[in-house]
Amino acid sequence: MATKKVYELTQSGLDQLKKELQHLKDVRRVENLEALKEAREQGDLSENADYDAARNEQARIEARIAEIEVILKNVKIIKINDDSTSVNIGRAVELLFVEKNETKKFHLVGTIEADPLNHKISIESPLGKAIKGREVGEVVTIKSATNKQSTVKILSIN
Repeated sequence: MATKKVYELTQSGLDQLKKELQHLKDVRRVENLEALKEAREQGDLSENADYDAARNEQARIEARIAEIEVILKNVKIIKINDDSTSVNIGRAVELLFVEKNETKKFHLVGTIEADPLNHKISIESPLGKAIKGREVGEVVTIKSATNKQSTVKILSIN
């Protein structure tokens, strides 16, 4: 028997997914149906690029809705332990990248919520794995997937 995949999310990540699902169902689906209707009115569907584009968009919308619904059925909410003094999922950390003498703040999240452009990194990423369980003041060497090494010092955990 196959085991179900469990998706770990913070409460804010769960709320964001629910909001995306609602938007897809209430807004994007309706917009897409209107685009399909307009494309059909143009006549011959066999050579209608607008119709093809609308059908492709419909497939993307429905696939994302199905994906989110699977995640929501198999979600595990991550409880954030505010008493802990170590780095873990759901916590925000400020790191000093020693070689660059640069500080950055990151929020550690599950893989589904990861968004590096918004400083949300997965606890499963090389950086996340390296700092997990560590405490303020510790210096950690991180090895990337390309074998590049860098050193970080944990400045704060919130």
